[in-house]
Formats: sequence, C-alpha cells, structure tokens
Amino acid sequence: MTGMPIEDEGLSGSGGSDAPVRALLPEKEPGAFRTIGEVAEHLDLPQHVLRFWETRFTQVRPLKRGGNRRYYRPDDVDLLRGIRRLLYGQGYTIRGAQRILRERGMRFVQAVGRGEQVAPAFVESDQEPEVDAAPTPLGRADRASLNAVLDELRACRRQLARLTPARTEPDR
Repeated sequence: MTGMPIEDEGLSGSGGSDAPVRALLPEKEPGAFRTIGEVAEHLDLPQHVLRFWETRFTQVRPLKRGGNRRYYRPDDVDLLRGIRRLLYGQGYTIRGAQRILRERGMRFVQAVGRGEQVAPAFVESDQEPEVDAAPTPLGRADRASLNAVLDELRACRRQLARLTPARTEPDR
C-alpha cells in the first residue's frame, strides 16, 4: 500500500532505537479535496507560492473553511499543475500564463497540467507588434461624426472653465 509517511511516536524502531517509526497513511481517493500542504508537496512548491498564484490567477479558487484553511478540488490541482508547467517548464511569465488562460481557457491549462495538451511555444515580448499595413483612412461620414464629438467636448471644456475659478499657478 502506498501512502504519505507520518511519524508514529508511540512505536519505536527495530533494535530498541528511540527514533520514531514512519508509518504510511492510505492515499486519498482521486476525487478527494487536498490541503494546501498536500498540494504544495505534490507540486514541489512552497505554500506561499500557491497563495500568491491565487492573487494572480482568478481561476484558482480553493474552498476556504474555518481558520481560512484551503481545500483544493482535483480540478484546482490540475490547474495549478498546468500553471506550474507553463511557468517553470516552458518559461512563461505570469502575464504569459494569464494570456494562455484567457485565450485557451481553464480546461486547456488543466489538460496541460495532466500532460494531455502542450502549450504553444513561448513567444512573449514587451514591444507592441508591428503593424504591416497603414490604418485605413476615415470616410467622410466617420470624419464628420468625430468632428461633431470634438466640438461637443470643446463646448464642455468651455462650460467647465467658466465654473472653475482661474488658477494663479500652472499645474506641473
């Protein structure tokens, strides 16, 4: 039987040693909820990283019980495993992983976590993408609509200027 080791201080090891014996707890059912400690150990991450990811990935929503204890569903664990794979395995930034979640969805990232899908190759840039074609010129009707809106905004500015007392010093 496989399981998680625990220390049983009531038993002594062989040879009369005073060291505690490590016993095995049975594994949980596949659909059982996991504590943050169990998930952190399973993903080989510190618990504070999981708490931080909850602030950056709104899709990660463990159940919280008394004392703010977190309980993760199997889908949460798959999602966290997928996020981990994107960040640590494929070199995505948090912003890039958020983009994958937004564009491909939570089910896709969960599948990445289970090894059923592969995320696209990491390509991320802080620069704006280059536009190949020049923007299309405005038509006569669009230009007239924009000019009408601009005229209304200028009229609003004049009215606000009359209501606001004149300033003696310019804003910096």
